[in-house]
Amino acid sequence: MNLRVTQENLYLLLPSKVAWIADMMQDDTKTSTVEVLKKIYSSDTYRQLEKESTKLWHLGPIALYQMMTETKE
Repeated sequence: MNLRVTQENLYLLLPSKVAWIADMMQDDTKTSTVEVLKKIYSSDTYRQLEKESTKLWHLGPIALYQMMTETKE
């Protein structure tokens, strides 16, 4: 069994992180789910999260959400 995270299997980790981030963002901004998801998926943080080499996938959803809100994406 291969337990390594690679660029080819990283996509398996992203939906749960995005769901947590979206939930936090929606609570904070009182914005619709669709708008929140558009903001997440168009953010620089998400573009970096998609790249295994950045190792952002190691971070939890709270840290990722803070990155998004601190950079005003």
